[in-house]
Amino acid sequence: MELHTSNTVLPPIPAKRYFTIGEVSELCGVKAHVLRYWEQEFTQLNPVKRSGNRRYYQHHEVVLIRRIRELLYEQGFTISGARNKLDGVRGSAAAPESVQVPAADLSVAQVVDVVALKREIQEIIALLSA
Repeated sequence: MELHTSNTVLPPIPAKRYFTIGEVSELCGVKAHVLRYWEQEFTQLNPVKRSGNRRYYQHHEVVLIRRIRELLYEQGFTISGARNKLDGVRGSAAAPESVQVPAADLSVAQVVDVVALKREIQEIIALLSA
């Protein structure tokens, strides 16, 4: 598996409650030791630990890891910059017309479809308002 490239297509996240560190590693294209390091750097990332200190990640944490990966590997943020970006996203109120969709779960075609759909809706609203 090739890591650290912007063209890496990640597999879909299965509908499960908990994921092992090995599964998350495969789903996010990041090695297990990197995930353990990120747990220290990103306070939002806090998997459940069970017997033997085994980690179990929940779905929202897998999405968060994909977002962290995108910020670091694809957008070129530093750890500190990615941490600030994530804190800023959580702390700010979204504009009413903005559509918030986890970017890590969307393909480029889907993002384009969302943008086109938004544009069409705005055109319809403008027609109805006139």
